[in-house]
Amino acid sequence: MTRIAQYLKSLLLLELLAGLGVTLRHFFKPKITVQFPDEKTPVSPRFRGLHALRRYPNGEERCIACKLCEAVCPALAITIDSEPRDDGTRRTVRYDIDMFKCVYCGFCEEACPVDAIVMTNFNHFHMESPGERVYDKQTLLAIGDRMEAQIAADRAADAAFR
Repeated sequence: MTRIAQYLKSLLLLELLAGLGVTLRHFFKPKITVQFPDEKTPVSPRFRGLHALRRYPNGEERCIACKLCEAVCPALAITIDSEPRDDGTRRTVRYDIDMFKCVYCGFCEEACPVDAIVMTNFNHFHMESPGERVYDKQTLLAIGDRMEAQIAADRAADAAFR
């Protein structure tokens, strides 16, 4: 009996008609198109985009040069150099991220014990010359200063899941 049913299904092309039915059902539905520069799709607070270095509210940079982000980076995109300060603490002298090597995995953000390095939800950045691909400490701090309100809002929205 099953062989006869299979033969009839193949003869009548029922699978093809079922597929065409799905196509026709979706053919007449309204299309959803985002006009990119004018309209933007919503971005999750957990989105991993452009990197930023944060500061404490008193203006001091958060990075303590523990080099955990450098150690955990699978692409070896982070380079950190440090030196001791007058009070005996360690601070970064050099903090570079090669954006061509970075795979935006977020491991650096997870490894940081003081939330110094974060990944913002900004994803519309580009490089026009080869020298712009390496973001240095001053550039990352400037990004963090400029986007601190958004970073804090994203952290607050994600606090329940951390």
